[in-house]
Amino acid sequence: MAEWNHPPVVKAEMLIRRPVEEVFEAFIDPAITARFWFTKASGKLEAGKRIRWDWEMYGVWDEVLVKEIEPNKRILIESSYDGTLTEWTFAVRADRETFVTITHSGFAGSGDEIVNQAIDSMGGYTMVLCGLKALLEHNVTLNLVADKAPDAHANR
Repeated sequence: MAEWNHPPVVKAEMLIRRPVEEVFEAFIDPAITARFWFTKASGKLEAGKRIRWDWEMYGVWDEVLVKEIEPNKRILIESSYDGTLTEWTFAVRADRETFVTITHSGFAGSGDEIVNQAIDSMGGYTMVLCGLKALLEHNVTLNLVADKAPDAHANR
């Protein structure tokens, strides 16, 4: 494993011009999240539960352990796929404005593998936040995740 003074930690951030309760719920409730990220989930995020997220177009899934939830403030999950941790924090900025920070850490493997995972994660979480912003602020579904790699769709 690579030696690091500071192991890579990915941070993606975005101001969403919607109330914190609405922004937080968009990540908790799969009926909303499926409009900008994964295609389906086994249930709502609840502390202590394992929830399966599917990206049906790619034929992939992840089962996440919801480690902590602080309503309208924080979500922490652990991926069963690679053991990484993802944390969302929600900060109220002004009336009907929420600053979302997604932090992803715990990458493993060789130095090159860790760097590639971090780069992929940064792009992915940035896309998720852009899709969330378009959905909540403008009620537009951009299909960013599905259109990122159309040649990789499972049914092609």
